[in-house]
Amino acid sequence: MLSVRAAFTIRLSQLAALALCCLVPVMVLAQQVSIDVQGDYPELKENAEAFVGEVKGRTARELRRSVPTNVKKVSRALRAMGYYNPTIDWELERDEEEPDEKKSARLIISVVPGEPVRVISRKVEINGAAASDEDFTQNLPNKPSEGDVLNHGEYASLRGTIESRARRRGYFDGKFTTSTLAVNPEAGTAEITLIFESGERYALGEVTFEEGHWFELGLLEDFVTFEPGIPYHADEVAQLNRNLSSSGYFAGIEIEAPPEDAVDGVIPVSVSLTRREPRSVSTGVGFSTDVGPRFRGNWLEHWLNPMGHRRGAEIEFSEPRQNLSAYYELPLDPPMTDLIRLTAGFQREDIDNVESELITIGQQWQHQLDNDWLQVLSIRWEGERFNIRDEERGTSSLFLPGAAYSKIHADSPLDPSRGYRLQFDITGSHRALLSKADILHASVLAKGLYTVFDRHRFVGRFHVGGVATNDFSDVPPSLRFFAGGDQSVRGYGYETLSPDNENGVPVGGRFLLVSSGEYQYGISDRWRAAVFVDHGNAINNFNDPLATGVGIGVRWISPVGPLRLDIAKGLDREFGGDWRLHFSMGPEL
Repeated sequence: MLSVRAAFTIRLSQLAALALCCLVPVMVLAQQVSIDVQGDYPELKENAEAFVGEVKGRTARELRRSVPTNVKKVSRALRAMGYYNPTIDWELERDEEEPDEKKSARLIISVVPGEPVRVISRKVEINGAAASDEDFTQNLPNKPSEGDVLNHGEYASLRGTIESRARRRGYFDGKFTTSTLAVNPEAGTAEITLIFESGERYALGEVTFEEGHWFELGLLEDFVTFEPGIPYHADEVAQLNRNLSSSGYFAGIEIEAPPEDAVDGVIPVSVSLTRREPRSVSTGVGFSTDVGPRFRGNWLEHWLNPMGHRRGAEIEFSEPRQNLSAYYELPLDPPMTDLIRLTAGFQREDIDNVESELITIGQQWQHQLDNDWLQVLSIRWEGERFNIRDEERGTSSLFLPGAAYSKIHADSPLDPSRGYRLQFDITGSHRALLSKADILHASVLAKGLYTVFDRHRFVGRFHVGGVATNDFSDVPPSLRFFAGGDQSVRGYGYETLSPDNENGVPVGGRFLLVSSGEYQYGISDRWRAAVFVDHGNAINNFNDPLATGVGIGVRWISPVGPLRLDIAKGLDREFGGDWRLHFSMGPEL
């Protein structure tokens, strides 16, 4: 970081130079080379300006001496886009009121492009093993094609694509036996011939981990997702790097797979790892209109032993909710997705009409299925003491086996343009299994996002849930349904939507029905405007009325994900609908 003293240590000569720059006339600092291309050729003009670059602060004499150089630059810029026979003239405009040695000037280069060179033949051949590799041969750039105006950039892109695919897919002996671009400026023709001999495709060999990593070798080998002997692909090596990086175990990762070390076409893969510091602590302060100001702290021990076990603790503190949880985690195979987690936690809530204290102890088994669904099987014990505005008091002790399945498909993790999220949860308890109540609790969540014409985004959300029991009064508040708030029906207070008891006190519902539709318009790369409608409620019967909220909002795409600010109006006064300001953050899906 720059010190205060260093920031203000400026030499007198620098101050003098700065003052002199401020006295230079604005006319002199303006661009002094102007390019005028006759006809509708905006790309030619843009390319010529890019070749010439910025020319500022030149006297008339200096500018005149630069004329041949600038004319050559313009000629090269035109030739790069297929115009080999232009007519180029120039004119120097000067300020006659200034002395010769100080006269400011402007060089105007006039261009008549003339007839372009066109491609009359294109021959592209891939020979060798790559000829039967469809992922290599398909979707090569179709520009420049026969009949097109010659564009040297497009030709270089075609040639570069072939070379980069060869390197990416393991054809390290590949080379062009013929690579010609024959241009006849007088005839206005160009002929393209590219013949590539790929040679044999290399394979990936055994992955070896250099000594000093400290971890069990079996754990590290579980991060390798390819078998020795598969055809080389750079993505396989990159995926290994991502897998090791996402583990959180390492501060440095170096993977080497040099083709020159190949034996009989098989490339050995060597991995060097540097262990990270064992512990990290993070804190943060946030705000949402559901819970107000919020403090969060996180302590994580990234590795405990060579088997890769880890543990951590989290604390969340806000006025209505205090939460403390801890976990111990054991990686499985593959460790990127599969694990066993032992958990314990305490949560205290005082939200509107409901006060509760909840203790949880449990275990989760997380497993990625072959169809990309994430499966979480769990067992947990919950002990809860609750008070619903002195109308319902009680304690609950439940042993809850459960299963959850989720799938997220998105083109970006933080700010996707399209994708969906599906989530199914089911859990239950029975009096015969260490529980005070018979309960079956289930919920389904679906979200979708689709973008058209880059700026028009449509977001949909549907959430439904239900609880089955032979005595609803035995169901603790943590397993009842409430609606309303930032992530539910906007225009209503957080968890204020629910059925009332005979005394008019909201006590939570048996079912949850919430849907939402939102349209967003991209104002700029980082700002969007939104309009939305939410409809739903926590209910006891499916014919019970639902609440509706509408509103407008803005979205700012921050480096950590979208931040949302909404002004919503609850349309149903009997449910407490009113004008409300909602603020939240996090990914759309």
